[in-house]
Amino acid sequence: MSSSKFEKNTKNEEKILYEEYKKKLQDLKKVKKESKAVGQVFTKGLLPLYVLYVLSLEPTNGNDIAHKIGERTSGKWIPSTGGIYPLLKKFEKNKMVIGKWDDSKNNKMQKIYTLTDEGKIEFEHKKNLLKKKIEEALDVFKIVYKDLYGDK
Repeated sequence: MSSSKFEKNTKNEEKILYEEYKKKLQDLKKVKKESKAVGQVFTKGLLPLYVLYVLSLEPTNGNDIAHKIGERTSGKWIPSTGGIYPLLKKFEKNKMVIGKWDDSKNNKMQKIYTLTDEGKIEFEHKKNLLKKKIEEALDVFKIVYKDLYGDK
């Protein structure tokens, strides 16, 4: 085989490999985007409500909120504190929680958040508002699961 034929074959193989690479990269981006969208159902819809719920049980800090959600869901959902702390700031700004610095736990300074009366009212309001939507979402998930995986 002449060197020019060899170079041409190599170029064609490189082009094919590059096209495969671009397609796989596109597919990966699509999967990431879809996964992110599924995760947003939790972070955008349920996380604010569930953070208020956890705070309705007792005052605590953002890190403990993430751990408590993880415990309550048997590790199936452990939200990032990067999503919890901005919510707590927003809740604090809207007077739904009060954050106070405390060092009584292990002599480590941490901000402990307590639900205010306004926060309790907002929690009940959000809980009632979302109840029907959560029930509908559960019904849809059950149907989709049954269709995809059978009667398991």
